[in-house]
This record gives sequence, structure tokens and C-alpha cells, in this order.
Amino acid sequence: APSRDHPALYRDLLRTNRVHWIAEEPPAELVREKMMECHFRFRHQMALVPCVLTLNQDGSVWVTLVKPARAITPGQFAVFYKGDECLGSGKILRMGPSVYTLQQGKNREESPKKEEIDKIEPIT
Repeated sequence: APSRDHPALYRDLLRTNRVHWIAEEPPAELVREKMMECHFRFRHQMALVPCVLTLNQDGSVWVTLVKPARAITPGQFAVFYKGDECLGSGKILRMGPSVYTLQQGKNREESPKKEEIDKIEPIT
């Protein structure tokens, strides 16, 4: 990417491998609803990021972030929290499209308005 804040570095979707849950089982809400709001981080001491987990049949999860985060990389671990409690973690295997890719797709359909791009407030 040509700069530190280039949209190609930001993503809001990732998938982990099978999650290791501290309580040995996924949270009851996640099992029951197949989705759950919580927080996550992928770097030590970074701010917690609000997200929604979607449980897959194989025990992996899709993580959808409320706002795009910078420099998520396969091989890092996504660690999940509910309040002060660490729920578990999973290795990041795949990521969704970058903000840049999504903007390029919009450009093909219709040019995004400057105010739409400005509304994206990435998490650093």
C-alpha cells in the first residue's frame, strides 16, 4: 500500500480456525443464536474492537467488525472478550475484502460519493 492509512490495509471481516474456548465450550448465547456480540483484539494491548461472531458448524467463527481495523493478518490470533472475561481465541485464517476493494467495486457500479467514503472511520 502506498501509505500507512491506505484503505487496502483495512478490513472488517475475518474467519478463524476452530476456536479454543476458555470454558471448553462456546458461550451458550453463541450456540443458541449462532451469533453473538462481543469484543476482540488481534494485537497485544490494542484497544478492544466491538464485533459480532457467527459460529460455523466446524467450530470456526466469522468475525464481523463494527468498524474496519488496520493490518489484520492471517496467522495472528483473534482473542474474544465479553466484558472483562476472555472467552477464547482462534488463529486468523482468512479475511474479507479490504475497504479499498469494496470501494473499487462501488466505483464499477456507481461512483461513491465523497461523504460516503468520509463516513468510514477505520480503527487504528
